[in-house]
Amino acid sequence: MDKPNPVKAAVDKAAEAVRPTGKKPEVPGAPSSQPAPLEEPTRPREPLPPKPDQTGPDTYTPTGKATGVDREAVAQNGEWLTTAQGLRLPDTDHSLKAGPRGPVLLQDHHLREKITHFDHERIPERVVHARGAAAHGVFVGYGTASNVTKAAFLAKDVETPVFTRFSTVLGSRGSADTVRDTRGFATKFYTTEGTFDLVGNNIPVFFIQDAIKFPDVIHAGKPHPDREIPQAQSAHDTFWDFVSLHTEAAHHTLWNMSDRGIPRSYRTMEGFGVHTFRLVNAEGATTLVKFHWKPKAGVHSMVWEEAQLTSGMDPDFHRRDLADAIEAGAYPQWELGIQTFPDTPEQTFEGIDLLDATKIVPEELAPVQPIGLLTLNGNPSNFFAETEQVAFHPGHLVPGIDVTDDPLLAGRLFSYIDTQITRLGGPNFAQLPINRTHAPVNDMTRDGMHQTAVHRGVAPYHPNSLDGGCPFLAGADVGGYVEVPREVAASAKVREAPASFADHFSHPRRFWLSLTPVEQEHVIAAYTFELGKCYEQAVKERQLRVLANIDPVLCGAVAEGLGLPAPEASEPLADVEPSPALAQIGKEWPTTGRIIGVVVDPESDLSAVREVRQAVLDASMVPLLIAPTGGTVGTGEEALTVQRTFATARSIEFDALLFAANPAPGGDAKGARDARAGVEVPGAGTDPRVLLLADEAFRHAKALGAWADGTQALRAAGIDTGAPGVVTGSGGTDVLREVTTLLSRHRVWDRFPASV
Repeated sequence: MDKPNPVKAAVDKAAEAVRPTGKKPEVPGAPSSQPAPLEEPTRPREPLPPKPDQTGPDTYTPTGKATGVDREAVAQNGEWLTTAQGLRLPDTDHSLKAGPRGPVLLQDHHLREKITHFDHERIPERVVHARGAAAHGVFVGYGTASNVTKAAFLAKDVETPVFTRFSTVLGSRGSADTVRDTRGFATKFYTTEGTFDLVGNNIPVFFIQDAIKFPDVIHAGKPHPDREIPQAQSAHDTFWDFVSLHTEAAHHTLWNMSDRGIPRSYRTMEGFGVHTFRLVNAEGATTLVKFHWKPKAGVHSMVWEEAQLTSGMDPDFHRRDLADAIEAGAYPQWELGIQTFPDTPEQTFEGIDLLDATKIVPEELAPVQPIGLLTLNGNPSNFFAETEQVAFHPGHLVPGIDVTDDPLLAGRLFSYIDTQITRLGGPNFAQLPINRTHAPVNDMTRDGMHQTAVHRGVAPYHPNSLDGGCPFLAGADVGGYVEVPREVAASAKVREAPASFADHFSHPRRFWLSLTPVEQEHVIAAYTFELGKCYEQAVKERQLRVLANIDPVLCGAVAEGLGLPAPEASEPLADVEPSPALAQIGKEWPTTGRIIGVVVDPESDLSAVREVRQAVLDASMVPLLIAPTGGTVGTGEEALTVQRTFATARSIEFDALLFAANPAPGGDAKGARDARAGVEVPGAGTDPRVLLLADEAFRHAKALGAWADGTQALRAAGIDTGAPGVVTGSGGTDVLREVTTLLSRHRVWDRFPASV
């Protein structure tokens, strides 16, 4: 008989702890917890409750004491409009004037308060990671890390509240979600021992090895300072000028040019702690580790054209997808895992320098061991108060987790707290509700802007006798944080890097060789596009020299696309083993939360459509009906609600498309009204926007299914119904079953064989 698997048992228990209860909405996206009436409400009432998927920070005092107060108690309350001081107001549409046409009076206190607050609503956005989305959740430890760390939140079955924020790096707050960029993946654990922040990215390496160069790489990637363009992208001269001159960036750049740079969803995005950390167990033994977030839904990306279309059709795509999934009860999940390494004086593993943030350790050499499960199950109730004001810091640590001498991490330990003071108005940013710790606070810090704690006592210093000696120092035996007493070798003060940091090409070469041919095609296309946007020929030629030291096939293909000769490598190509774990393609994953578009019209067999729709829901996926107009298709009890019309639907929103009809051109299928309809063709059998929908999904390698008249729609779009990933049949549920199987591999990549 097979032995019980303790990790599987822990996973099952963790999943049960966050399993959704109650009826979930069939289609997410309702803007309010109640439907809006046609007429303006005039009967006074308390504010509406939040939607079932919305939550907020747990209610703790600024000094970490649970209040027991409902989250709703800190929201706006009362049925009457008031000033900030609680004074009820009879009017907020008219300034106080000397007569209806007279001048506005300076004594208008409501006008002054309302306008003054409005003028100060915005705070400085983050210099990097300005564009973000976040969610509340819970982390459940498996207990499998207890041999390497004494961190209490990683113990078996311990549940810890969390708040996770995802972001892009380069763009402003108003930029698009689906640009090619690195993504932030930051999680705040509200542990019983204090707040622990794991502040990482969706790429395991970084552009630079030393934090002193961080302003340089960000200045190079940001829009050009003279024109403030281009926004939220690296396809411009200054970025490629820097990385082609600074070749330690080659590895991160290659990851950015791969499919990892354009994730399909935050839900299908890996996360990495980037740096090497040090864990300490109960006996004081230390282990070096790298943190990994593994999405339960698998790692999945967009194709480049799909990302470009999405930026125009729905620049909020990623944040909408995250919020809708949580509202629909398809809670995103990630396993937290660690790679472990002996804590040797050299701090290397298999010849890899663990303090170099531009290098990885292949999972084949050090497998990722799962230690806990993260589930995001609550949307914020206020974006500014939570997502915008959350403040992360890699120096927010708990006993059992320590930092190493990584020079990039050292700079982050300074930079993060410095930037929070600027953004959030002073040193008391930890007292904002979203940042409040769930552990008791007695820090002896006082005053400062936005101080919301009301401190007592007369002796905010140590030692003291006037406050009875409180607070007292805590040793490790009572949970005090004690840094690992690492011995520092005798040395001289120098501005240098170790010799191992000079290897800039072996790791990007390993990454390139580990990708499948389809992924390599995408890398070639990305480099060709990005460098093709550069003005200076010298920048393009210099970057080709970098690529030549990674791989001649990569360099040659990009050079061909740029119309330039491919240079020879300036040093021998590294002899490395591929790491299959680095490829995204070739595995199968759960289909929970996938979005299925179903094309219907009034002539469709609505009983069959209803059956398919229910089967999609039963599979924990989201069905969206696409019809010629809004409202419903069918009448009476047969009527089905339409979620998208031919005018509002675009292929980028759906993971797969099902066709239950071959709709005739709608009344709005006119080029003047909808350019996608093109020139009106008398007698056309299919709405041209449906043809575009099918064509886009086909060339983006998505699964397509059709039955009844829907098969004619695919043929009208010029799609070979015998092509890979195109499923036809006589019944909708049978077609759906095959399409769902295809969805487990994300896309139908063998539809377009690679030439690399």
